[in-house]
Amino acid sequence: MRLIEDLKQQQADEPSYFRQHLMMEDISRLERLAELAATSDDLAAFVTAGKTVGWTPEDRRTHELNATLEPLLVALHGRCGLDAGSPQASELDDRIEMLWQAFDANRMERLIGCLSRVPPPQDAS
Repeated sequence: MRLIEDLKQQQADEPSYFRQHLMMEDISRLERLAELAATSDDLAAFVTAGKTVGWTPEDRRTHELNATLEPLLVALHGRCGLDAGSPQASELDDRIEMLWQAFDANRMERLIGCLSRVPPPQDAS
C-alpha cells in the first residue's frame, strides 16, 4: 500500500523524534489493518476492529475521530486485495492518501492541539 511506503520514507527523513515515533506507530497500525483486511470479507467487522488498533491510548478517545477514521477504514478495506498496478488500486491509493491527511489533521487537532492551548484567564472579579 502506497501510504505505508510514503510514511516509511517520511519517517526516515523526519527530523522530529516525536513525529518519527508517531509515524512508526502509524505504520504498525496500518500494517495490522492491511493484514486484517486481507482476511476479512465483512466490511462492518473490519471497521469495528479498525477502531481498536490503538489510535488513542487504550482507544478511549478514538470515537472522537470517527468522522475521518471511518471513511479511511472503508477505503483501506477496499484497497486490500487489489493488485498494486491496477487502475483501481491507484485510485484508491490516491483516495487513501487524501483521507489519511484529513484523519491525521483531525487527530492532531483533537488530541495534541488541546495540549498547546492556554486556558482563558479566569475572571478576577
